Amino acid sequence: MVADTQIALSDDEVDRIFRALADATRRDIVRRTLSEEATVSELAASYDMSFAAVQKHVAVLEGAGLVTKHRNGRERLVRGNPDAIRRAQALLDRYEQIWRSRIDRLDALLAAD
Repeated sequence: MVADTQIALSDDEVDRIFRALADATRRDIVRRTLSEEATVSELAASYDMSFAAVQKHVAVLEGAGLVTKHRNGRERLVRGNPDAIRRAQALLDRYEQIWRSRIDRLDALLAAD
Protein backbone atom coordinates (compact mmCIF):
# COMPACT_ATOMS: atom_id res chain seq x y z
CA MET A 1 0.00 0.00 0.00
CA VAL A 2 1.29 3.47 -0.90
CA ALA A 3 1.45 6.10 1.82
CA ASP A 4 -0.42 9.34 1.22
CA THR A 5 2.79 11.31 1.76
CA GLN A 6 4.25 9.68 -1.35
CA ILE A 7 1.30 10.77 -3.46
CA ALA A 8 1.25 14.40 -2.31
CA LEU A 9 -0.13 15.73 -5.58
CA SER A 10 -2.24 18.86 -5.57
CA ASP A 11 -5.38 18.98 -7.70
CA ASP A 12 -3.55 21.30 -10.12
CA GLU A 13 -0.66 18.84 -10.46
CA VAL A 14 -3.03 15.95 -11.10
CA ASP A 15 -4.85 18.01 -13.73
CA ARG A 16 -1.59 18.95 -15.48
CA ILE A 17 -0.29 15.37 -15.46
CA PHE A 18 -3.42 13.78 -16.86
CA ARG A 19 -4.03 16.54 -19.40
CA ALA A 20 -0.46 16.05 -20.60
CA LEU A 21 -0.91 12.28 -20.80
CA ALA A 22 -4.22 12.61 -22.65
CA ASP A 23 -2.31 13.15 -25.91
CA ALA A 24 -0.78 10.15 -27.72
CA THR A 25 2.27 12.09 -28.95
CA ARG A 26 3.06 13.29 -25.45
CA ARG A 27 2.67 9.77 -24.04
CA ASP A 28 5.10 8.56 -26.68
CA ILE A 29 7.59 11.31 -25.85
CA VAL A 30 7.44 10.32 -22.17
CA ARG A 31 7.89 6.64 -23.06
CA ARG A 32 10.87 7.39 -25.28
CA THR A 33 12.59 9.75 -22.86
CA LEU A 34 12.17 7.41 -19.91
CA SER A 35 14.39 4.88 -21.68
CA GLU A 36 16.93 7.41 -22.98
CA GLU A 37 17.45 11.14 -23.26
CA ALA A 38 16.76 12.84 -26.57
CA THR A 39 17.06 16.30 -28.01
CA VAL A 40 13.91 18.05 -29.18
CA SER A 41 15.29 17.74 -32.72
CA GLU A 42 15.66 13.97 -32.34
CA LEU A 43 12.13 13.75 -31.01
CA ALA A 44 10.78 15.94 -33.81
CA ALA A 45 12.32 13.68 -36.45
CA SER A 46 10.03 10.87 -35.27
CA TYR A 47 6.75 12.70 -35.74
CA ASP A 48 4.86 14.05 -38.73
CA MET A 49 4.70 17.57 -37.29
CA SER A 50 6.85 20.65 -37.07
CA PHE A 51 9.73 21.12 -34.68
CA ALA A 52 7.71 23.90 -33.01
CA ALA A 53 4.77 21.55 -32.43
CA VAL A 54 7.01 18.95 -30.79
CA GLN A 55 8.62 21.71 -28.74
CA LYS A 56 5.14 22.69 -27.49
CA HIS A 57 4.39 19.07 -26.55
CA VAL A 58 7.66 18.93 -24.60
CA ALA A 59 6.77 22.22 -22.86
CA VAL A 60 3.40 20.77 -21.75
CA LEU A 61 5.16 17.66 -20.42
CA GLU A 62 7.75 19.78 -18.66
CA GLY A 63 5.00 21.92 -17.11
CA ALA A 64 3.41 18.74 -15.78
CA GLY A 65 6.76 17.55 -14.39
CA LEU A 66 6.74 14.46 -16.60
CA VAL A 67 9.98 15.42 -18.35
CA THR A 68 12.91 17.67 -17.57
CA LYS A 69 15.23 19.50 -19.94
CA HIS A 70 18.88 20.21 -19.32
CA ARG A 71 21.70 21.66 -21.34
CA ASN A 72 24.51 19.60 -22.76
CA GLY A 73 26.66 22.06 -24.65
CA ARG A 74 24.43 23.65 -27.29
CA GLU A 75 21.79 20.93 -27.05
CA ARG A 76 18.80 20.75 -24.76
CA LEU A 77 18.24 17.14 -23.69
CA VAL A 78 14.81 15.91 -22.66
CA ARG A 79 14.62 13.24 -19.97
CA GLY A 80 11.53 11.49 -18.65
CA ASN A 81 10.85 11.92 -14.94
CA PRO A 82 10.13 8.48 -13.43
CA ASP A 83 9.26 10.05 -10.05
CA ALA A 84 6.32 11.91 -11.60
CA ILE A 85 5.13 8.69 -13.24
CA ARG A 86 5.38 6.88 -9.90
CA ARG A 87 3.36 9.61 -8.18
CA ALA A 88 0.65 9.42 -10.84
CA GLN A 89 0.65 5.62 -10.58
CA ALA A 90 0.32 5.85 -6.79
CA LEU A 91 -2.74 8.05 -7.24
CA LEU A 92 -4.28 5.56 -9.68
CA ASP A 93 -3.45 2.72 -7.28
CA ARG A 94 -5.31 4.59 -4.55
CA TYR A 95 -8.38 4.93 -6.77
CA GLU A 96 -8.14 1.24 -7.63
CA GLN A 97 -8.07 0.36 -3.92
CA ILE A 98 -11.24 2.41 -3.37
CA TRP A 99 -12.92 0.68 -6.32
CA ARG A 100 -11.86 -2.80 -5.18
CA SER A 101 -13.07 -2.09 -1.66
CA ARG A 102 -16.49 -1.14 -3.00
CA ILE A 103 -16.64 -4.28 -5.15
CA ASP A 104 -15.63 -6.41 -2.15
CA ARG A 105 -18.41 -4.85 -0.06
CA LEU A 106 -20.92 -5.45 -2.84
CA ASP A 107 -19.76 -9.09 -3.15
CA ALA A 108 -20.15 -9.53 0.61
CA LEU A 109 -23.62 -8.00 0.51
CA LEU A 110 -24.71 -10.28 -2.34
CA ALA A 111 -23.23 -13.34 -0.62
CA ALA A 112 -25.19 -12.55 2.57
CA ASP A 113 -28.51 -13.05 0.80
